[in-house]
Amino acid sequence: MRPTRAYFGQKDAQQSVVIKRMVADLCLPLEVVVCPTVREPDGLAMSSRNAYLNRGERAAAPVLNRALHLLGQSYLAGTVDADVLRGIAQSALATEPLARVDYVSVADPDLLAELSTVDPGRGALASLAVRVGKIRLIDNVILAPR
Repeated sequence: MRPTRAYFGQKDAQQSVVIKRMVADLCLPLEVVVCPTVREPDGLAMSSRNAYLNRGERAAAPVLNRALHLLGQSYLAGTVDADVLRGIAQSALATEPLARVDYVSVADPDLLAELSTVDPGRGALASLAVRVGKIRLIDNVILAPR
């Protein structure tokens, strides 16, 4: 079989970046298509892991999306210092007692290297991993070039 396209969800952004690089490095005749993250009405990224959250954990989980939203709004308002952006997300996550942060990242969208400053002409990938109860949830947002 020789597919011409491979589809990945934006929720797994780091995986998509690695696959795109592998396709380019190996000169594979394949288009990698990244599809938008599908979200629950409260903003939580859909995932099979969500089914393992108890009622209280499920109520706490949308804090991931809120943290990324605040980070994104700050970027749109002109903040480009990556430490400040990470701090905004971490502060939002700290408001939820059930959330334990594994990481908050503001990285180059192609290399995944952490940034000190977001180049507004290139944008960035803001991502995070947070444990809510025993479940590790991930989410991200693209900080688009402006």
